[in-house]
Amino acid sequence: MSGDSDRSELENNPPSSIRASTSEDQDITMSSDSEVAGMQPLPPHVAARFYRPTATRRKSSAASSRRNSLSSLHSNRSNLSCHGGPQSTHIAQHLRRASIIESRKARLADKAAHAEKVRLRAAMAKAAPRASTHSEERALAAKQAREKYLAQVAANCAEEVKRAKKVAEDMKERKAAEHLKLKVDMEDRLAEAERRRLVYQQNLRRARTTSLPVVEEKKVPTQLWKPATEETAARLIQKAWRNRQRRHVIRDFLDLGLTVEQLQSTSFEDVGVLLSQENVLTNTARVLKLCGLQDGEGGGLGERTAVRTFLSAFLILSHPAQVLSKNGEQEQDLITKAKDLLISFGLLVSRSPRQRSFSPLSAQLADLSEAFTTFQTAFAAWKDKDSSVLVQTMLAQFVELDAIWQTVKGDRAGEVAEDYREGIQQNQTLLLVRLKRLAGPEKVMKMVKEAIRASRKARIKKKPAGDAKPRAVAAAPGTLPDSVAVPTVQGSVSTQGRPTSNRTLQANELRKVTNPIPENRMVIHELAINREYRIDVTPQTELRNRINRAVFDSIKSDLEVGLGDRWVVAMAENIRERLLRLLTPGKPLHVLISEALDPVVIENQLKIGSFSYEKFFSFMNTILPKLCAPVRDVEIRALAEDTSGDLIGRLEKLLHIIDLLSLDYANFILQQSAPELIRRAPEYEQHCFEQSIKDTTLPKTFRWWSRARAKADSEFARRVADTTPQPSSRVTPDKIYMQGLVDLAIAPPPLLDIDLPETLELDRERITRIRTDTIRTITISAILLTAKNLLKRDVRSQWKSEAQRLWDLDFGDSTAASTIVALLESSHAMPPSTKSQLAGTIERVLVDARSGQITHAVMKVLLLKLKAHVFSRLAASSAEERVRAASTASQVLASGGLPEFVGRVGAVVDELAKVAEVDRGSHGKWYDEVAARVAEGAS
Repeated sequence: MSGDSDRSELENNPPSSIRASTSEDQDITMSSDSEVAGMQPLPPHVAARFYRPTATRRKSSAASSRRNSLSSLHSNRSNLSCHGGPQSTHIAQHLRRASIIESRKARLADKAAHAEKVRLRAAMAKAAPRASTHSEERALAAKQAREKYLAQVAANCAEEVKRAKKVAEDMKERKAAEHLKLKVDMEDRLAEAERRRLVYQQNLRRARTTSLPVVEEKKVPTQLWKPATEETAARLIQKAWRNRQRRHVIRDFLDLGLTVEQLQSTSFEDVGVLLSQENVLTNTARVLKLCGLQDGEGGGLGERTAVRTFLSAFLILSHPAQVLSKNGEQEQDLITKAKDLLISFGLLVSRSPRQRSFSPLSAQLADLSEAFTTFQTAFAAWKDKDSSVLVQTMLAQFVELDAIWQTVKGDRAGEVAEDYREGIQQNQTLLLVRLKRLAGPEKVMKMVKEAIRASRKARIKKKPAGDAKPRAVAAAPGTLPDSVAVPTVQGSVSTQGRPTSNRTLQANELRKVTNPIPENRMVIHELAINREYRIDVTPQTELRNRINRAVFDSIKSDLEVGLGDRWVVAMAENIRERLLRLLTPGKPLHVLISEALDPVVIENQLKIGSFSYEKFFSFMNTILPKLCAPVRDVEIRALAEDTSGDLIGRLEKLLHIIDLLSLDYANFILQQSAPELIRRAPEYEQHCFEQSIKDTTLPKTFRWWSRARAKADSEFARRVADTTPQPSSRVTPDKIYMQGLVDLAIAPPPLLDIDLPETLELDRERITRIRTDTIRTITISAILLTAKNLLKRDVRSQWKSEAQRLWDLDFGDSTAASTIVALLESSHAMPPSTKSQLAGTIERVLVDARSGQITHAVMKVLLLKLKAHVFSRLAASSAEERVRAASTASQVLASGGLPEFVGRVGAVVDELAKVAEVDRGSHGKWYDEVAARVAEGAS
């Protein structure tokens, strides 16, 4: 009932929502039924309900969209009412589809917007600069810093380890010494206790008693032990005999007195003689055989090698400075191993006979064998390294002896070659045997052949290319008369036109410029010293350049003011005179030149104005090819083709060509007349010297001889005070002369005029050159010696390439020090500390080299050693002494710090020896007079 009433109430009074929906349904139904009439638009409030803007609508899922759609509401409302009126399925589906499409469009738009945002972010991230570069740089810097720190730590650790090893080795040596001392003390105590026990047993008596009567003691017979079998007895006898033999071997070795302390108090030469004695070698071999240290595989040679190696330990520890060339790490290691060997050996031989054990399983013998093997290995390594330096030194000695033989083998008249031949062959044989022992026969022969070939190739002088015989020489070689000599080159030529008084001045001025040939005395002197001497175009000195420039400026100024006629006549006269010297009188060329260059004819032509310079130069270009040597054809052709420049320039070139023609002619005459000129050289030089001094007392020679005699006497007095004087060490005139010559030549520049004696005036240029080479030699040697010591290299090793490159440098350059350091660093790596220390030494050495005042200690020592070596070779009186001095020159210079200059020093010695021979042969009587005056003044 209640339900019916309610339904009726709803039907009579429907709610507003139901009424609205009913009216809506009616409208929809009507519109669907009457489509012809058209659809009516929805009211605004209803349209606002169903068609809300998409942008302001809340996003919702598909389920909620379908739930809130118009069709869902309509269906819900339809379900709520039982009678909703007529509905249109088509409209509902259309609205539902439109709602779904709109929702999907909204979702797709949102996704597209999100995708665009993502794409923009990706593009911005890609376009942005990467910041990883800074991080990579920081990582690389951190890696480098870490590596540098690790390297520093490793270096510090290496230093610590090295220091710790040294401390450990010192501790080991100290403990070994203490242990040895304790052992010796203990053995002494035990020996003393044993002695006291034996004394006690021998003196043992019964104590006296007063209660017992004195009775005669009965002697108890001692029981002797007898071996059970004869085999046991034989073994006992053999053991006793072996022990006795061992005691004798040890006693004989100890009786030699070979201890480091005793050998240190003996000189090195005496120690060498002692260790070479036969009894020392025999007793040492027996001891080593007893200890099992002999080399059984090598036979007798191996045993002798082991003995010498063992005795070398005593020599190394007693005289390390003489045995070892330097104090490097290898040498220190060798000294340490020698100490270990002798300590182990001393522990074994110092024990009592009962405590010694020579069994192969003995711990004492094992320690000694290990120490000896270690020392042998270190000694062999050191000897191999040192043998290379010895091979180089002995090879240089062999080459030096060959060079001496090549120098003297051509002298047959004075039998000098025979005197030298035996000594040179003997020394070369000894050197060859030692070289083969060190480096092997095949390798040594190859090295000797290459060294001799290089030495002989360097000594061969290059001959001028082409034919140097002048075409103007008519006489063939060998047909020249005996009177032909250098004076004929500069002799006067009889000509028709002699210079008149008004042109004498100009002719003399031109002779100053155009006289390249030295005076006859100088030519003869140089030819006597060097048989292969030839006159050469020497570089123009500053003084000669000034003279030439002044003369040619005078010619030019006179030509400009119209006063050049007298210079033209003087030039023609000078050229005519010099060309006629090259020709034989009466020949067609001689007549042609005499007439064409007649000064009188040329002077007349100048007066009338018919002289032509072009015709003059054309005539000279025609006549010179007929006079010159074939080797000068190119220069003559160049002179003829070169017509550029003014008159003065062409005149200078012409005079230079005529100088070359005169030199060629003079050298040809020297080549043909050299034997005769050398034979007459002493007599000719005596005559020239006697005319030059004009009865003077030779004050400079007297002062020079006095200083040389004083130095020779002081040296002889010093030797007499040190050792017993030998007959060969007495002061003689020859030694005084050689002492003065060495002091004069082997000294720093400059050469003062007051220091040069009158007898050596012709050798002024040579002595100046030797002085310059001396200061250069000791400068380079000081630099290389300092570098070797800083780098801990053997001072005897030859740095020839570095020495040659330093020789070619200009020490006067401000950058010479840095250049030398860079040159040495390119060949030998050196740490920064060594480099800075070497640079400082080079600066000080170069200062002394530039100033000529030697104050550096190393340079002073090198100069003294060089001077002593040169004097010892020059003062050798016999051929045997000279050969001995020459054969040991390489060794002496290498030990003195001059191994790179063996060849240069040998060349200086040979040159000074030849100078002394020529000088004393020419000025002997004057030296005798000066020596007598000095002796009278000294007495």
